[in-house]
Amino acid sequence: MFIVHVFVDVKSDRVEDFKSASIENARNSLKEPGIARFDVIQQLDDPSRFVLVEVYRTLNDPARHKETPHYQKWRESVEEMMAVPRQSVKYQNVFPGEEGW
Repeated sequence: MFIVHVFVDVKSDRVEDFKSASIENARNSLKEPGIARFDVIQQLDDPSRFVLVEVYRTLNDPARHKETPHYQKWRESVEEMMAVPRQSVKYQNVFPGEEGW
């Protein structure tokens, strides 16, 4: 598994718009065969901060995801909602093993 955490700081007046757009993207992303999990989480003490937790089955699946119409729509719609450019950190799973996903 290939796991990406995307950290997003959203402008305070655009939080609800960002949530809506990100939930729509996540729902559609879960229909992709290369995605095992796609979570949108919001920080409790600062609701303008989010993490997208994306779990891909292979190293090639993120590139496939970025080619989908729902991802491109999300990217374009949320760009101006961000207070700063988003950042990501990439991981590999240790536990559970791939059969646990």
